[in-house]
Amino acid sequence: MEELKRSQVQKEENVIVLDYLPNGYPNDTRPMHRKSAIVQAIGKNHFVLLELVPKKEVFLQPYEEVYIGEGKRDKIHHIIGKLPIDRLTSTANSELEFVIKDILGKNPKTFVDFFNKAQPLTTRMHQLELLPGLGKKHMWEIIEARKDKPFESFADIKARVKLMPDPEKIIVKRIIQEITGEEKHYIFVEHTAHFH
Repeated sequence: MEELKRSQVQKEENVIVLDYLPNGYPNDTRPMHRKSAIVQAIGKNHFVLLELVPKKEVFLQPYEEVYIGEGKRDKIHHIIGKLPIDRLTSTANSELEFVIKDILGKNPKTFVDFFNKAQPLTTRMHQLELLPGLGKKHMWEIIEARKDKPFESFADIKARVKLMPDPEKIIVKRIIQEITGEEKHYIFVEHTAHFH
C-alpha cells in the first residue's frame, strides 16, 4: 500500500511545452505519413523531461501548459517516455532554464521551504551544500537565520544571509544539474518519477 501511494505522488499531471515539432524529428527518415508530431516538455512538479505525441489537429506553443494525467487529455494522444537531456532540440534546450525559472516563480514557497527545512545528509554533508555556490559558511548562516524565523521569500533569504548568491538562480542551476543526471543526490528532480 505504501509503495502504491509513493508512486502516485511522483506522477506528473501537467507539463510545460519546451518545443513542438509538427512534422516530427528532422532526422526521422520514415515517410511523411508515418511520422507523428512530437512535443518535448518538462513536468511541473518533478521536472521530468518527457517526449509526447499530441492529438491530430492539435498545435502547441512553447510555454503552453498541457495536462497528461489519467483523466481525459485534450491535447496529448500518448506519452512516448522520458527524454534524455541530450535529445532535447536546440529550441527546447534554450527554453529549459527560462521555463524552470517560470515554474519557480509561480510556486516559490516550495523552493523557499527547502532553505527552511533542509537537513544534514551525513555528519559531514548538509543538503544546503548541494546547491551550487553554497559552502559551509553560507550553510551555517542560513541555519542560524532560519532559527529566528522561517524564510518567507527568495528576497528574504538574500536580505538575511550576507553575500548570499541569488537563491533562485542557484536552485535553477541545481535543477538543471539534476536533469542532466550527473548528481548523486536528487533534491528537486524526481529521478524515478512515473508518468501516466
